[in-house]
Amino acid sequence: MENKTILITGGASGIGLALVGKFSSQGSTVFFIDSNALLGQQVEKEFQEKGKSVTFLEVDIREESQVQTAIQSIPGKLDVLINNAGISHIGNLASTSLADFERLFAVNVTGMFLCSQAALPKLIEQGGGSILNLCSVAATMGIPDRFAYSMTKGATLSMTLSIARDYVKQGIRCNCISPGRVHTPFVDGFLAKNYPGKEREMFEQLAATQPIGRMGTPDEIAELAYFISSDAGKFITGSNFTIDGGFTGIKM
Repeated sequence: MENKTILITGGASGIGLALVGKFSSQGSTVFFIDSNALLGQQVEKEFQEKGKSVTFLEVDIREESQVQTAIQSIPGKLDVLINNAGISHIGNLASTSLADFERLFAVNVTGMFLCSQAALPKLIEQGGGSILNLCSVAATMGIPDRFAYSMTKGATLSMTLSIARDYVKQGIRCNCISPGRVHTPFVDGFLAKNYPGKEREMFEQLAATQPIGRMGTPDEIAELAYFISSDAGKFITGSNFTIDGGFTGIKM
């Protein structure tokens, strides 16, 4: 991926930060979008001090004008877009408010649509490229109390397949990754908020739901994303890659 230009959404923390690290370490020019200006600037500074070509773009991906302006500001070509930005929600049908439903849809679905649409001309102009969407095992199976989140990930999977079909002749590949539980700052924040004093106990319970016996790491997700996005994955399009420690494939 040397000399390739990569755009990553939600790149300031968690899986997104691991993606920025992986691609920049391989000689790619990385632009990353995040709505957290302070954290984004800090991440940019840390990578640039290491000699990496990493640039932060402060964007609210729910806003079409911001998305268009940011992507048009990227000089030259764009080889890869990774739609990683997303938010979660705990709740079933009865306990999910309309405000929460719309908030998740705006970030996880509309944001992904706007970023993909804005990046499309750059990808087509240079003869093709790769769009990779971060999905979830929740897109294809029922998980308790993840109603709104699961809805958005089902939309992610459908968008992936549709984009792959519509733009295969233009040389654009589109795939998605469906992780199981991954140890990110969101997990730590969720446990601290909902299980104060019992964080370690609940963490171990959540980790044990993966047959492999632990949560995944952001770096493991980034390794798979790198392979799919690289020239080694040029024969891959319209695919959903599960990476979940056996969560969906092994019945315990």
